[in-house]
Amino acid sequence: MAKTAQNPVKSAETTFEVLDALKDLDGAGVTELAQHLDIPKSTVHNYLSTLEQEEYVVNRDGVYEVGLRFLELGAYARHREKLFEIAKPEVDRLAEETGELANILVEEHGRGSYLYRARGDKAVQVKAHVGTRVPLHTTALGKAILAHMPTERVDAIVDRHGLGGEASNSISSRAELEQALADVRERGVAFDDEERLEGLRCVAAPVLNHDDEIIGAISVSGPTNRFRGDRFREELPQKVLEVANVIELNVTYS
Repeated sequence: MAKTAQNPVKSAETTFEVLDALKDLDGAGVTELAQHLDIPKSTVHNYLSTLEQEEYVVNRDGVYEVGLRFLELGAYARHREKLFEIAKPEVDRLAEETGELANILVEEHGRGSYLYRARGDKAVQVKAHVGTRVPLHTTALGKAILAHMPTERVDAIVDRHGLGGEASNSISSRAELEQALADVRERGVAFDDEERLEGLRCVAAPVLNHDDEIIGAISVSGPTNRFRGDRFREELPQKVLEVANVIELNVTYS
């Protein structure tokens, strides 16, 4: 990912590299972390001991892990998003009525961040949770957002983060993306047909404010054996659009 700060502070960059590595490794000792980051063990120890002092990491018998203090920051950030408070009860209802997994996603720094997830009684377990960041072009939610962004903003996001993904169905070219976003604008909803996770489909609708600016998207997702035929292409899109419309009205008049 391209560096965008005019005068980046190297020590701050290293701090976040250490934290990201602890997350990716699901905890690590000093030696493992030093090898992973290719920096001296003494340097790693200094960063870890400082982060532990400030209560952002914990040391469990020599294995350092990301601490729960980040949960406090995450909860604060989420509650500052107006969409969360307004959309949450409607997304809960969407999950209850469909029995599936319902989601709220917002864009930040060119990626999608799951703001909230609600589980119906048949909802599947997926490898994502509140706070997970995903490439926008790989999800129905993200495509619903991209479709209502200015072209120059979409281009900047693609230039920064690229295309493609882990799933074979992921959009991998600008031409594919442009067609997909045109389809979203025409239909009013976005589809994810196993584009992020194999075996999972999703239907999403954008959420716009009173100035017709995109502020997020909502969706319902589930396994391919339940998301097919008219349910996938007609019933669920109508349901998601209805819920998005209610949220937009509440955003406008709250």
